[in-house]
Amino acid sequence: MGKGGQENETKPYKPSPDSGEIFPAWAREISECEAEYKVDINIGLSSSEALKRLQIYGYNELEKHNGPSIFRLILDQFNDTLVRILLFAAVISFVLAWYDGDEGGEMEITAFVEPLVIFLILIINAIVGVWQENNAEKALEALKEIQSENATVKRGGEIIPNLPAKELVPGDIVQLKVGDKVPGDLRVLSLISSTVRIEQGSLTGESVAVNKTHHRVCSEDTDIQGKECMVFAGTTVVNGSCVCLVTQTGMNTEIGKVHLQIHEAAQHEEDTPLKKKLNEFGEALTAIIGVICALVWLINVKYFLTWDYVDGWPRNFKFSFEKCTYYFEIAVALAVAAIPEGLPAVITTCLALGTRKMAQKNALVRKLPSVETLGCTTVICSDKTGTLTTNQMSVARLVAMGLGTDRIRSFKVEGTTYDPCDGRILEWPAHMDANLQMIAKIAAICNDASIGHSGHQYLATGMPTEAALKVLVEKMGFPGGHDKSSTSIVLGCCQRWIEMEQRIATLEFDRTRKSMGVIVKSNTGRNLLLVKGAVENLLERSASMQLLDGSVAKLEPTSKDLILKAHHDMSTNSLRCLGFAYKEDLSDFATYDGEHHPAHKLLLDPSNYPSIESDLIFVGLVGLRDPPREEVHKAIEDCKAAGIRVMVITGDNKDTAEAICREIGVFQPDEDISRKSIIGREFMNHSDPKGYLRQSGGLLFSRAEPKHKQEIVRFLKEDGEVVAMTGDGVNDAPALKLADIGIAMGISGTEVAKEASDMVLADDNFSTIVAAVGEGRSIYNNMKAFIRYMISSNIGEVASIFLTAALGIPEGLIPVQLLWVNLVTDGPPATALGFNPPDRDIMKKPPRRSDDSLISPWILFRYLVIGLYVGLATVGVFIIWYTHGSFMGIDLSSDGHTLVTYSQLSNWGQCPTWEGFTVSPFTAGAQVFSFDGNPCDYFQAGKVKAMTLSLSVLVAIEMFNSLNALSEDGSLLVMPPWVNPWLLLAMSVSFGLHFLILYVPFLAQVFGIVPLSLNEWLLVLAVALPVILIDEVLKFVGRCKNRTHVSAPRQSLKPKDE
Repeated sequence: MGKGGQENETKPYKPSPDSGEIFPAWAREISECEAEYKVDINIGLSSSEALKRLQIYGYNELEKHNGPSIFRLILDQFNDTLVRILLFAAVISFVLAWYDGDEGGEMEITAFVEPLVIFLILIINAIVGVWQENNAEKALEALKEIQSENATVKRGGEIIPNLPAKELVPGDIVQLKVGDKVPGDLRVLSLISSTVRIEQGSLTGESVAVNKTHHRVCSEDTDIQGKECMVFAGTTVVNGSCVCLVTQTGMNTEIGKVHLQIHEAAQHEEDTPLKKKLNEFGEALTAIIGVICALVWLINVKYFLTWDYVDGWPRNFKFSFEKCTYYFEIAVALAVAAIPEGLPAVITTCLALGTRKMAQKNALVRKLPSVETLGCTTVICSDKTGTLTTNQMSVARLVAMGLGTDRIRSFKVEGTTYDPCDGRILEWPAHMDANLQMIAKIAAICNDASIGHSGHQYLATGMPTEAALKVLVEKMGFPGGHDKSSTSIVLGCCQRWIEMEQRIATLEFDRTRKSMGVIVKSNTGRNLLLVKGAVENLLERSASMQLLDGSVAKLEPTSKDLILKAHHDMSTNSLRCLGFAYKEDLSDFATYDGEHHPAHKLLLDPSNYPSIESDLIFVGLVGLRDPPREEVHKAIEDCKAAGIRVMVITGDNKDTAEAICREIGVFQPDEDISRKSIIGREFMNHSDPKGYLRQSGGLLFSRAEPKHKQEIVRFLKEDGEVVAMTGDGVNDAPALKLADIGIAMGISGTEVAKEASDMVLADDNFSTIVAAVGEGRSIYNNMKAFIRYMISSNIGEVASIFLTAALGIPEGLIPVQLLWVNLVTDGPPATALGFNPPDRDIMKKPPRRSDDSLISPWILFRYLVIGLYVGLATVGVFIIWYTHGSFMGIDLSSDGHTLVTYSQLSNWGQCPTWEGFTVSPFTAGAQVFSFDGNPCDYFQAGKVKAMTLSLSVLVAIEMFNSLNALSEDGSLLVMPPWVNPWLLLAMSVSFGLHFLILYVPFLAQVFGIVPLSLNEWLLVLAVALPVILIDEVLKFVGRCKNRTHVSAPRQSLKPKDE
């Protein structure tokens, strides 16, 4: 065993994992890292030392956070005011039904219908809630999928090719090669190949693979992107191979930190704006119910508690348990009436319908409440790479040489994807000249990338810049008429060039000379060196330039300046430039034919490459970029019109990000953005970060790390903004989880981002977000309509029961009837209101504030008026049946019922003391009700017809009231019922259900009602229809008020506009 192994045995490495101090391996020399981790890099750890460290640091895997138990999740579903009121009402109702099955006219079977239905509602609500919350931790599971499974490790001087990656420990020596997934955070010790490139965009947001080196960086305090000698867990090697030292494993890696941030964000998920409003409404409702119940008891206490006064003091108290429970049942009925039991079901249905509409627009909603949250989004925080841009490098500009040394040609290249048919080269000549042919040859052959076709997508393998060059070659076509459309092969033109020139050697890219070269044997038998690389470096090593006709001229300083000017112009527009050159006189390599050639030994030492790539002939250059999506500019404009601010948060460099932001409209072309564009670390050190975020217009944060994104979202939320965060990478997941609505990309997005999100864009199209926001606003407006409708209906039911108790008349509506109305009869119209057409200017209005009231004071007054009328109508028709033989010319006496005075009706409890009180039998449908044995039963069992009239009036009024809810202030003359045919259908369904329980004997018995005659239906309509006229008058007053409010602000703003 080597010296390092012996030291490990006696003094194991153990930096304190809990101290928070991290050894900055990226800023230390390799020898210092060796000493810190107590390992000989030529031998590696011994097996025993690795085992000791494994016991200290645990397995190299991400923690599994145990979520709340199912029992805890179930209990949490009842942590809601409305639900608690319902639960209390159900328990009391069940207890009363147990002891008194037929009190108040209910049959023994029907007494349990009400509590059982309420319990069923609560159970379904709990199941849905538990199912939604149980999906919350799936993002963490998806994160584990991107971890490496195996690693090639050196231990005890021997190479272990497939060690399970979870057994890696700090100090292990690991070998990486092309295609490997990095198994931990590693310090690069040496490069086996001349260059190593890592695709770490999913972690950092960088749009291209980055080169890695074994040299330390100068600063300890640098961001992830600046740690050029570190490779990170979960990223992928796309080029080269190297030897590395494991510095961090498991939860201490950068991806482990992302895992922890996702978990922490999941712990701080807040209720949606709508749920907050409903909770506030529930708390207010609790107080109102409490006050009204207390009033009901105070009004009726004389009926179940009496006493005599003796010597001025109350004596001889008498308590009637029977009447006490009766009025307690009225209080329960009051609770049932006040709570819109159907509201959760209707909201869920409306949101589900909204998700279907959004799915048709390529927005896949994973969490139903997100539909509503979208409607009040005030800020969209968008990742750049893959969200605003295509994440597919493409050539935007091609510069070729002209007829003389003082002329160059410039071609604009269209297209934003790897699809060779996406766009064309503008002003392209009919026949490719020799200079353009040489550019195409170099771009096709000096290239290791490939492009495949999968479904409707074109996917690149290898370096994105090289893939873009191959797409350029296809757009250029092939001399002699062969172009991109004349073959079924994706890269047909590239294939033709490769067949013509056989590649026999490769001079790999390195950071010193910044170029790559290939030696090819042409079909003429001559060897050529083809080179691509950084423009300045190629110009320094070039002695000549190729002109348009293929002739070669000396590269004069004026020609070089002309080329450098074109290079500068492209660079200032954030294009990444690559130059092309070739060499014909290869001296030692003129006859090179493989590794047996004497000159082959020169290729084994990369330090010889600059001399081989000297005296080049420069032929042209290209400018590449990760282009913005074509539709993004209009989407940004739509966001501005809708009052939504767009903030771009990217891991890419500042210049590139600023150029893209200007192009897509986040910033204006000539706008001073010195105060609106900032690097992530600078923002975190800002003295007033919230003040910075309050600036109007767009903002840009570049070189942002995951923690920066999360903090930006947190600051915005603390400032009252409703934040939508878009992204596709692993680095976006914590912020996606924390945002009010996280939006992931469906095509380019990682599974981690998708699982952390609330919504997934199936087409990765930023403009889909804007369409979804519009849909969310429309859905919220429609939800507001049916919430107001249902609440106004419930106000009417409460008014009815309160008036019943206050007037002392028999109970006109029993809880099971109210439950039926709230759940079944009101449900279809309320759901149909979700189909109201959206306002035409819905995306021209600023977003509503998340704390905006669901019901304004004026709307509340309106519905109190409507509710009072509902109460008067339902109680009034009950009284009319008992006291009038006809009403408004409608004969009601045909059933033979006995009329009583209002005084008798309001004092029905004293009926046993009335002398000579008799009641005639009356008919209801096929039934005959007689009261010979007990005339006073006329006010209990005999109230069945009056109850049916009250219930029918309640149903009819609520159907007509749903027409009122079509528009908050618009008259039915302007917005007639047929603008929403679903509502007319729903009204028909509700009336049909009401007829069903009226005319099916079994159901009529369950609900304690009887069939009605034609005249009785006419009475119902006569009492119900005025609700439309009353609300039309109130709407007219509301429109007048709005006109007054709108004109006043306009006058005050006019001087500013001028």
